[in-house]
Amino acid sequence: MVTLGIDAHKRSHTVVAVDELGRKLGEKTHGTATADHLELVIWAQRFDPQRQWAVEDWRRLSRRLERDLLAAGERILRVPPKLMAHARDAARSYGKSDPIDALAVARAALREPNLPTAQLDGPDRDLRLLGDHRDDLVQKRTRVINKIRWHLHEIDPTWQPPARCLQRTKNLNEIAARMDGHDGLVPRLCLALVQRCRELTEQIAKLDKEIAALAEKLAPSLMAITGCGALTAAKIVGETAGVQRFKSRHAYARHNGTAPLPVWSGNRERHRLSRIGNRQLNAALHRIAIAQAHYHPAARDFLQRRRASGDTTTEALRPGSASRKSAHRVA
Repeated sequence: MVTLGIDAHKRSHTVVAVDELGRKLGEKTHGTATADHLELVIWAQRFDPQRQWAVEDWRRLSRRLERDLLAAGERILRVPPKLMAHARDAARSYGKSDPIDALAVARAALREPNLPTAQLDGPDRDLRLLGDHRDDLVQKRTRVINKIRWHLHEIDPTWQPPARCLQRTKNLNEIAARMDGHDGLVPRLCLALVQRCRELTEQIAKLDKEIAALAEKLAPSLMAITGCGALTAAKIVGETAGVQRFKSRHAYARHNGTAPLPVWSGNRERHRLSRIGNRQLNAALHRIAIAQAHYHPAARDFLQRRRASGDTTTEALRPGSASRKSAHRVA
Protein backbone atom coordinates (compact mmCIF):
# COMPACT_ATOMS: atom_id res chain seq x y z
CA MET A 1 0.00 0.00 0.00
CA VAL A 2 1.36 3.39 -1.06
CA THR A 3 0.18 6.49 0.78
CA LEU A 4 0.31 9.86 -0.95
CA GLY A 5 0.39 12.77 1.49
CA ILE A 6 -0.84 16.14 0.24
CA ASP A 7 0.11 19.59 1.46
CA ALA A 8 -2.66 21.77 0.02
CA HIS A 9 -2.42 25.49 -0.69
CA LYS A 10 -4.44 28.03 -2.67
CA ARG A 11 -2.04 28.09 -5.63
CA SER A 12 -0.33 24.71 -5.48
CA HIS A 13 -0.55 21.17 -4.06
CA THR A 14 2.54 19.17 -3.13
CA VAL A 15 2.28 15.37 -3.00
CA VAL A 16 4.78 12.98 -1.41
CA ALA A 17 4.44 9.21 -1.86
CA VAL A 18 5.61 6.82 0.88
CA ASP A 19 5.55 3.04 1.28
CA GLU A 20 4.00 1.12 4.18
CA LEU A 21 7.08 1.85 6.32
CA GLY A 22 6.95 5.59 5.68
CA ARG A 23 9.94 5.67 3.30
CA LYS A 24 9.74 8.39 0.68
CA LEU A 25 9.19 7.17 -2.87
CA GLY A 26 8.70 10.42 -4.77
CA GLU A 27 7.24 13.91 -4.73
CA LYS A 28 5.46 16.25 -7.12
CA THR A 29 4.04 19.79 -7.05
CA HIS A 30 1.14 20.86 -9.23
CA GLY A 31 -1.47 23.58 -9.60
CA THR A 32 -4.98 23.52 -8.18
CA ALA A 33 -7.12 23.24 -11.31
CA THR A 34 -9.00 20.08 -12.25
CA ALA A 35 -6.55 19.34 -15.07
CA ASP A 36 -3.68 19.54 -12.57
CA HIS A 37 -5.44 17.09 -10.27
CA LEU A 38 -5.89 14.60 -13.11
CA GLU A 39 -2.17 14.87 -13.86
CA LEU A 40 -1.51 13.97 -10.22
CA VAL A 41 -3.63 10.85 -10.62
CA ILE A 42 -1.67 9.86 -13.74
CA TRP A 43 1.61 10.45 -11.89
CA ALA A 44 0.41 8.32 -8.95
CA GLN A 45 -0.33 5.36 -11.24
CA ARG A 46 3.40 4.55 -11.35
CA PHE A 47 3.11 3.34 -7.75
CA ASP A 48 1.20 0.42 -6.28
CA PRO A 49 -2.41 0.23 -7.56
CA GLN A 50 -3.37 -0.30 -3.91
CA ARG A 51 -2.85 3.33 -2.98
CA GLN A 52 -4.53 5.89 -0.79
CA TRP A 53 -4.34 9.65 -0.52
CA ALA A 54 -4.02 11.58 2.73
CA VAL A 55 -4.85 15.27 3.04
CA GLU A 56 -4.89 17.54 6.07
CA ASP A 57 -8.52 18.34 6.83
CA TRP A 58 -8.68 21.97 5.66
CA ARG A 59 -11.61 21.71 3.30
CA ARG A 60 -11.51 25.34 2.21
CA LEU A 61 -8.24 24.45 0.50
CA SER A 62 -8.79 20.80 -0.38
CA ARG A 63 -12.48 20.57 -1.30
CA ARG A 64 -11.94 20.85 -5.08
CA LEU A 65 -8.98 18.45 -4.93
CA GLU A 66 -11.04 15.89 -3.00
CA ARG A 67 -13.93 16.19 -5.45
CA ASP A 68 -11.68 15.58 -8.46
CA LEU A 69 -9.86 12.64 -6.85
CA LEU A 70 -13.10 11.01 -5.74
CA ALA A 71 -14.48 11.39 -9.27
CA ALA A 72 -11.38 9.53 -10.49
CA GLY A 73 -12.13 6.64 -8.12
CA GLU A 74 -9.38 7.38 -5.58
CA ARG A 75 -9.59 6.81 -1.82
CA ILE A 76 -8.82 9.81 0.40
CA LEU A 77 -8.13 9.93 4.14
CA ARG A 78 -8.67 13.15 6.07
CA VAL A 79 -5.96 13.81 8.66
CA PRO A 80 -7.18 16.06 11.53
CA PRO A 81 -5.02 19.18 11.92
CA LYS A 82 -4.33 18.41 15.60
CA LEU A 83 -2.37 15.31 14.53
CA MET A 84 -0.01 17.56 12.59
CA ALA A 85 0.85 19.86 15.50
CA HIS A 86 4.13 18.11 16.34
CA ALA A 87 4.49 15.84 13.31
CA ARG A 88 7.53 17.73 11.94
CA ASP A 89 9.18 17.78 15.36
CA ALA A 90 9.26 13.98 15.43
CA ALA A 91 10.84 13.72 11.96
CA ARG A 92 14.58 13.47 11.32
CA SER A 93 14.48 16.33 8.82
CA TYR A 94 14.69 19.98 9.86
CA GLY A 95 12.95 23.08 8.63
CA LYS A 96 9.57 23.63 7.02
CA SER A 97 8.65 23.21 3.38
CA ASP A 98 5.76 21.86 1.34
CA PRO A 99 7.45 18.46 0.75
CA ILE A 100 8.24 18.15 4.49
CA ASP A 101 4.62 18.93 5.37
CA ALA A 102 3.26 16.50 2.76
CA LEU A 103 5.57 13.78 4.10
CA ALA A 104 4.32 14.46 7.63
CA VAL A 105 0.69 14.12 6.44
CA ALA A 106 1.44 10.76 4.77
CA ARG A 107 3.21 9.38 7.85
CA ALA A 108 0.41 10.58 10.11
CA ALA A 109 -2.08 8.65 7.94
CA LEU A 110 0.08 5.53 8.33
CA ARG A 111 0.40 6.02 12.07
CA GLU A 112 -3.24 6.68 12.94
CA PRO A 113 -5.90 4.00 12.34
CA ASN A 114 -9.56 4.61 11.48
CA LEU A 115 -9.13 8.05 9.95
CA PRO A 116 -12.29 9.41 8.26
CA THR A 117 -12.51 9.01 4.51
CA ALA A 118 -13.51 11.85 2.23
CA GLN A 119 -16.93 11.86 0.61
CA LEU A 120 -18.65 14.12 -1.87
CA ASP A 121 -20.53 17.02 -0.30
CA GLY A 122 -24.26 16.56 0.10
CA PRO A 123 -27.19 18.79 1.05
CA ASP A 124 -25.89 18.95 4.63
CA ARG A 125 -23.19 21.34 3.37
CA ASP A 126 -25.92 23.65 2.04
CA LEU A 127 -27.32 23.86 5.56
CA ARG A 128 -23.89 24.63 6.98
CA LEU A 129 -23.22 27.36 4.40
CA LEU A 130 -26.60 28.96 5.07
CA GLY A 131 -26.07 28.74 8.82
CA ASP A 132 -22.57 30.20 8.63
CA HIS A 133 -23.82 33.04 6.43
CA ARG A 134 -26.61 33.76 8.90
CA ASP A 135 -24.15 33.79 11.81
CA ASP A 136 -22.01 36.28 9.91
CA LEU A 137 -25.00 38.58 9.27
CA VAL A 138 -26.02 38.40 12.94
CA GLN A 139 -22.51 39.41 13.99
CA LYS A 140 -22.56 42.33 11.58
CA ARG A 141 -25.96 43.43 12.91
CA THR A 142 -24.66 43.23 16.47
CA ARG A 143 -21.77 45.53 15.58
CA VAL A 144 -24.19 47.96 13.93
CA ILE A 145 -26.47 47.95 16.99
CA ASN A 146 -23.52 48.64 19.28
CA LYS A 147 -22.56 51.67 17.17
CA ILE A 148 -26.17 52.90 17.24
CA ARG A 149 -26.23 52.71 21.02
CA TRP A 150 -23.03 54.76 21.34
CA HIS A 151 -24.37 57.41 18.96
CA LEU A 152 -27.65 57.57 20.89
CA HIS A 153 -25.75 58.00 24.15
CA GLU A 154 -23.82 60.90 22.66
CA ILE A 155 -26.95 62.55 21.29
CA ASP A 156 -29.17 62.07 24.38
CA PRO A 157 -27.63 60.38 27.44
CA THR A 158 -30.97 60.53 29.29
CA TRP A 159 -32.70 58.09 26.90
CA GLN A 160 -31.88 54.42 26.80
CA PRO A 161 -33.48 52.23 24.10
CA PRO A 162 -34.81 48.79 25.11
CA ALA A 163 -32.17 46.15 25.73
CA ARG A 164 -31.65 43.13 23.45
CA CYS A 165 -34.42 44.06 21.01
CA LEU A 166 -33.09 47.07 19.15
CA GLN A 167 -33.36 45.22 15.83
CA ARG A 168 -37.17 45.23 16.03
CA THR A 169 -39.00 47.47 13.59
CA LYS A 170 -40.84 49.30 16.35
CA ASN A 171 -37.63 50.33 18.11
CA LEU A 172 -35.85 51.27 14.89
CA ASN A 173 -38.80 53.49 13.92
CA GLU A 174 -38.65 55.21 17.31
CA ILE A 175 -34.92 55.89 16.91
CA ALA A 176 -35.46 57.30 13.41
CA ALA A 177 -38.23 59.57 14.73
CA ARG A 178 -35.98 60.89 17.50
CA MET A 179 -33.23 61.71 14.99
CA ASP A 180 -35.55 64.06 13.05
CA GLY A 181 -35.12 66.74 15.67
CA HIS A 182 -31.32 66.66 15.66
CA ASP A 183 -28.82 68.07 13.18
CA GLY A 184 -25.20 67.19 12.64
CA LEU A 185 -23.01 64.33 11.55
CA VAL A 186 -23.71 61.95 14.44
CA PRO A 187 -27.52 61.85 13.91
CA ARG A 188 -26.95 61.37 10.17
CA LEU A 189 -24.62 58.42 10.82
CA CYS A 190 -27.11 57.00 13.29
CA LEU A 191 -29.89 57.09 10.69
CA ALA A 192 -27.62 55.34 8.19
CA LEU A 193 -26.89 52.62 10.74
CA VAL A 194 -30.60 52.23 11.47
CA GLN A 195 -31.21 51.63 7.77
CA ARG A 196 -28.35 49.13 7.67
CA CYS A 197 -29.85 47.33 10.66
CA ARG A 198 -33.19 47.08 8.85
CA GLU A 199 -31.52 45.56 5.79
CA LEU A 200 -29.58 42.99 7.82
CA THR A 201 -32.71 42.03 9.75
CA GLU A 202 -34.61 41.43 6.50
CA GLN A 203 -31.78 39.29 5.12
CA ILE A 204 -31.62 37.25 8.34
CA ALA A 205 -35.40 36.70 8.27
CA LYS A 206 -35.22 35.38 4.68
CA LEU A 207 -32.38 33.05 5.64
CA ASP A 208 -34.38 31.79 8.61
CA LYS A 209 -37.22 30.74 6.31
CA GLU A 210 -34.84 29.03 3.86
CA ILE A 211 -32.99 27.22 6.66
CA ALA A 212 -36.24 26.10 8.28
CA ALA A 213 -37.57 24.63 5.01
CA LEU A 214 -34.31 22.77 4.30
CA ALA A 215 -33.97 21.52 7.89
CA GLU A 216 -37.53 20.20 7.86
CA LYS A 217 -36.73 18.30 4.67
CA LEU A 218 -33.34 16.89 5.72
CA ALA A 219 -33.82 16.34 9.45
CA PRO A 220 -37.49 15.85 10.38
CA SER A 221 -36.51 13.57 13.28
CA LEU A 222 -34.36 16.34 14.79
CA MET A 223 -37.13 18.89 14.35
CA ALA A 224 -39.47 16.56 16.27
CA ILE A 225 -37.22 16.65 19.36
CA THR A 226 -38.41 18.97 22.11
CA GLY A 227 -36.16 22.01 22.28
CA CYS A 228 -34.66 21.57 18.81
CA GLY A 229 -35.69 24.34 16.45
CA ALA A 230 -34.80 24.84 12.82
CA LEU A 231 -31.57 26.76 13.48
CA THR A 232 -30.35 24.20 16.03
CA ALA A 233 -31.20 21.29 13.71
CA ALA A 234 -29.38 23.03 10.85
CA LYS A 235 -26.32 23.55 13.05
CA ILE A 236 -26.27 19.87 14.08
CA VAL A 237 -26.68 18.56 10.52
CA GLY A 238 -24.18 21.02 9.05
CA GLU A 239 -21.47 20.55 11.68
CA THR A 240 -21.88 16.75 11.74
CA ALA A 241 -21.28 16.58 7.96
CA GLY A 242 -22.60 13.05 7.49
CA VAL A 243 -23.30 11.02 10.61
CA GLN A 244 -22.61 7.76 8.77
CA ARG A 245 -18.89 8.50 8.95
CA PHE A 246 -18.88 7.76 12.69
CA LYS A 247 -18.44 4.09 13.57
CA SER A 248 -20.49 4.32 16.79
CA ARG A 249 -22.45 6.70 18.99
CA HIS A 250 -19.43 6.85 21.27
CA ALA A 251 -17.26 8.15 18.43
CA TYR A 252 -19.87 10.81 17.70
CA ALA A 253 -19.92 11.77 21.39
CA ARG A 254 -16.16 12.30 21.26
CA HIS A 255 -16.60 14.43 18.14
CA ASN A 256 -19.21 16.72 19.68
CA GLY A 257 -17.54 16.96 23.10
CA THR A 258 -20.25 15.25 25.16
CA ALA A 259 -18.17 12.20 26.15
CA PRO A 260 -16.76 12.69 29.69
CA LEU A 261 -12.99 12.45 30.03
CA PRO A 262 -11.44 10.09 32.63
CA VAL A 263 -9.09 11.90 35.03
CA TRP A 264 -8.68 9.35 37.80
CA SER A 265 -5.45 8.33 39.44
CA GLY A 266 -4.85 5.29 41.66
CA ASN A 267 -8.01 4.16 43.45
CA ARG A 268 -9.92 7.39 42.88
CA GLU A 269 -12.01 7.16 39.74
CA ARG A 270 -13.70 10.25 38.36
CA HIS A 271 -14.56 12.02 35.10
CA ARG A 272 -14.62 15.67 34.08
CA LEU A 273 -16.40 17.68 31.44
CA SER A 274 -14.80 17.47 28.02
CA ARG A 275 -13.48 20.70 26.51
CA ILE A 276 -12.52 19.13 23.19
CA GLY A 277 -14.61 18.37 20.14
CA ASN A 278 -16.70 20.57 17.88
CA ARG A 279 -17.78 23.46 20.12
CA GLN A 280 -20.54 24.75 17.81
CA LEU A 281 -22.08 21.29 17.74
CA ASN A 282 -21.66 21.05 21.50
CA ALA A 283 -23.39 24.41 21.96
CA ALA A 284 -26.35 23.27 19.83
CA LEU A 285 -26.79 20.16 21.98
CA HIS A 286 -26.52 22.30 25.11
CA ARG A 287 -29.34 24.56 23.87
CA ILE A 288 -31.57 21.52 23.47
CA ALA A 289 -30.72 20.34 26.98
CA ILE A 290 -31.49 23.75 28.50
CA ALA A 291 -34.83 23.99 26.65
CA GLN A 292 -35.84 20.49 27.73
CA ALA A 293 -34.82 21.22 31.33
CA HIS A 294 -37.39 24.04 31.37
CA TYR A 295 -40.27 22.67 29.29
CA HIS A 296 -40.06 18.88 28.84
CA PRO A 297 -41.65 16.87 31.72
CA ALA A 298 -39.54 13.74 31.15
CA ALA A 299 -36.32 15.77 31.11
CA ARG A 300 -37.31 17.63 34.27
CA ASP A 301 -38.01 14.33 36.06
CA PHE A 302 -34.64 12.97 34.94
CA LEU A 303 -32.79 16.03 36.23
CA GLN A 304 -34.65 15.79 39.51
CA ARG A 305 -33.55 12.17 39.92
CA ARG A 306 -29.96 13.13 39.13
CA ARG A 307 -29.98 15.90 41.74
CA ALA A 308 -31.56 13.58 44.28
CA SER A 309 -28.73 11.08 43.74
CA GLY A 310 -26.10 13.67 44.61
CA ASP A 311 -25.33 15.53 41.38
CA THR A 312 -25.25 19.30 41.24
CA THR A 313 -27.47 21.11 38.75
CA THR A 314 -24.54 21.53 36.36
CA GLU A 315 -23.56 17.85 36.62
CA ALA A 316 -27.15 16.78 36.07
CA LEU A 317 -27.30 18.72 32.80
CA ARG A 318 -24.24 16.96 31.42
CA PRO A 319 -25.00 14.21 28.89
CA GLY A 320 -24.27 10.56 29.48
CA SER A 321 -24.88 8.30 32.40
CA ALA A 322 -24.77 9.37 36.03
CA SER A 323 -21.42 10.53 37.33
CA ARG A 324 -19.13 8.25 39.29
CA LYS A 325 -19.96 10.16 42.45
CA SER A 326 -23.68 9.55 41.97
CA ALA A 327 -23.15 5.91 41.07
CA HIS A 328 -21.24 5.30 44.31
CA ARG A 329 -23.89 7.13 46.38
CA VAL A 330 -26.72 5.18 44.77
CA ALA A 331 -24.85 1.93 45.41
